[in-house]
Amino acid sequence: MDKRFSDKRTLENIIPMTPSQKSLKGIIAGGITGGLEICITFPTEYVKTQLQLDQRVGMAKRYKGPIDCVKVTVKEHGVLGLYRGLSVLVYGSIPKSAVRFGAFEEFKKRNLSADGTLTNSRKLLCGLGAGVSEAILAVTPMETIKVKFINDQISGNPKYNGFIHGVKTIVKSEGIKGLYQGVTATIMKQGTNQAIRFFVMESLKDGYRKYRGDTSPNAPIPTLLTGVFGATAGAASVFGNTPIDVVKTRMQGLDSKQYKNTFDCFLKIFKNEGPRAFYKGTVPRLSRVCLDVGITFMIYDNFMQLFEKFWK
Repeated sequence: MDKRFSDKRTLENIIPMTPSQKSLKGIIAGGITGGLEICITFPTEYVKTQLQLDQRVGMAKRYKGPIDCVKVTVKEHGVLGLYRGLSVLVYGSIPKSAVRFGAFEEFKKRNLSADGTLTNSRKLLCGLGAGVSEAILAVTPMETIKVKFINDQISGNPKYNGFIHGVKTIVKSEGIKGLYQGVTATIMKQGTNQAIRFFVMESLKDGYRKYRGDTSPNAPIPTLLTGVFGATAGAASVFGNTPIDVVKTRMQGLDSKQYKNTFDCFLKIFKNEGPRAFYKGTVPRLSRVCLDVGITFMIYDNFMQLFEKFWK
């Protein structure tokens, strides 16, 4: 046999390989993480979406702010009203998180430097790749359904009687493309989201390991500190791309037909509501995302450490 094929790493570089065990572990750990995380943080996602949909140009706004939104929802629909649309996100969060982390592990594996680390530019690119992958394969259809479900609740004449019925109704009236409204904005949002989050997260981890004197890329990070790093990464992503999130939400709502495309949506929001409209829902989104990302990375890292220990 040719000597160059005797080395497994060389062989992997020559022949296209299926996703590595690391990527498979990432997919499984990511899926578990996604299901647990959304059950904890959904009420803040609900409030954020309600505030972003509360546009009513020329009319009195329905909600005065995040707290008022919670009060009105509980008064009209009970505490469970804050969980309207949860089933949609549970169905979507598992594959979304699985794709995100599995893709990141795969991109990371293919971009590591000789010393097993990622350069700053490659951290951004790996995060961007993970975000674009989840946007196309999981996020866009599930986010569209979620927004329509929440928007449907305040329409005065709700027409969706559950997840399956809602999906059937959307596909029947709008076709498959009805599940992909706002795909461009979603790709932009998820791509920038994960580029920022993974860049900040990986950079903070590398900085901590350097501070501790253990630069091994697999050196464990304390769980609580991982949560703090995750919350920091989440906050950075919120301030970096909330305007994109607002446009995405409008493009996926029941009134999305008033916009020709993503750019037209951006222009109309700017013209009719002003620049501040692009930061609607920032406070509830900030609280949700910091909690979300902190919890997500804590759960994910612990499962990955568990897999590394028992799944050789």
